[in-house]
Amino acid sequence: MSESSGVLFSRLFSESRVALRRYVGRLVSSPETADEIVQEAYLRTYENAERVRTPRAFLFSAARNLASDARRQDRTRNTQCVGDLDLSHVVSSQESLEGGLISSEKVRLLKEAVEQLSPRCRAAFTLRVFHGHSYKEIAGRLGLSPKTVENHIARALRETHGYMRRRYQLK
Repeated sequence: MSESSGVLFSRLFSESRVALRRYVGRLVSSPETADEIVQEAYLRTYENAERVRTPRAFLFSAARNLASDARRQDRTRNTQCVGDLDLSHVVSSQESLEGGLISSEKVRLLKEAVEQLSPRCRAAFTLRVFHGHSYKEIAGRLGLSPKTVENHIARALRETHGYMRRRYQLK
């Protein structure tokens, strides 16, 4: 990339950053996902700078496409996650009605807690907890490093436990 292209890219970044973040924020469900999409859109614009005639249009189109992909992946993960959790509400004939209701309530709260996670965090957590995959397997499936997977799962555990505590108002 030439020096003048670098200056143009810097100007594009400073002029478009706030508007792009707001635009992407309306398209996806989590701030973390929006930030990742904005970063990736800038990277793609930068990588294609020599071939792009209208960088701002390319930037917003890339962001829109990335957001669309993220929503599609999010729907797929939510469907898989909810399907896995729904199996856990089966009440045995020996279990009391009260125990069954408490169990159902816990499952509902766990679903809510998992849905609050960022898409990548939710995917890593779901693959580990509900499917029993190793960190290495998850890393391969999600295109992340095992350490990043470990961090996502740790964050998911903190956030789901915190959500459950807040809902049960435990200290």
